[in-house]
Amino acid sequence: MKILAISGSPRKSGRTGIAARYLQKKYGVELIDLSKGEIPLYNGESYQGELDHIKSLKEKVKKADAVLLLSPEYHSGMSGALKNALDFLGSEQFHSKPVGLLVVAGGGKGGINALNNMRIVGRGVYANVIPRQLVLDPHCFDYDNDSLNEQSADLVDALYKELVLYVKMREYMLENEEA
Repeated sequence: MKILAISGSPRKSGRTGIAARYLQKKYGVELIDLSKGEIPLYNGESYQGELDHIKSLKEKVKKADAVLLLSPEYHSGMSGALKNALDFLGSEQFHSKPVGLLVVAGGGKGGINALNNMRIVGRGVYANVIPRQLVLDPHCFDYDNDSLNEQSADLVDALYKELVLYVKMREYMLENEEA
């Protein structure tokens, strides 16, 4: 099973990256780290689809069985870096694919608006955004070990396990649809 995580933080070091690395270390998910700045600003011009980083992004998302989208909450929405990356993608990569959402909040607004923002965009690309979603606040992190505290790790594990369940359900449905 191939699960891809997209860390939507433009920051080289930050809590969203910690959560993404936790998933990478524990579950071996492939990670796209948008803080590397490899994705240009989407402008809708066809030449962008021929850029190596965009081809790679599209291919990785298309080949994944599921995607985890991680974002810091910026002004009650997902990061511009994540939205920009998603603008290069569409139903060709996401149709009926299970997608999990994780937001890292820090300002006391709780992250729900960023989750809703991500869910709306997921619906726009025909993704199957799973019901379970997660917000991690600053107290959820073990900064000294570049990880999560135990309680938060359990919450991330539950999100991951539900995403895997949806992958299995999709596989079952696709297998039995052909029969």
